[in-house]
Amino acid sequence: MCPTGSALHPETTAKKLDLRSAFDVLDVDRDGKISRDDLQAFYGGYSGAGASEEDVIGSMMWAADSNRDGFVQYEEFEEVLQCRKRSAEGTSNGGVMEEVFRVMDRDGDGKVSHGDLKSYLSWAGFDAGDEEVKAMIRLGGGDEDGGVTYEGLLKILAV
Repeated sequence: MCPTGSALHPETTAKKLDLRSAFDVLDVDRDGKISRDDLQAFYGGYSGAGASEEDVIGSMMWAADSNRDGFVQYEEFEEVLQCRKRSAEGTSNGGVMEEVFRVMDRDGDGKVSHGDLKSYLSWAGFDAGDEEVKAMIRLGGGDEDGGVTYEGLLKILAV
């Protein structure tokens, strides 16, 4: 984990707001914190994850739950993603959003396609039409045929 400062800077606050939509996607029960149950509902309800689901969830919780209270608060979530963003290229140890990306990338081709994104948004309770999904993919630097990469998905969620 990256060390945190004791004072919030205006640019840090703006970045936190940018990550709220990504946090809300994982906070399935909408109680303001991500729990093991939220992650199990996310994985089980969408991906039908197999036997390694508990290991994945345990790893995600361990990496993000810095105060070890059993929940990932928004500030902890933001810190994990900011650390990931600051990591040198290729040195990522895997993160919460990378796991989300893998769940959304249903065919495992390394990109979230139009169908993947639309299906996920529908499952998550967001009503998005084809044109909105196309616009999101373009915003993430992808195209309708190829979809969007992990970095592109982070751009989409930051809006």
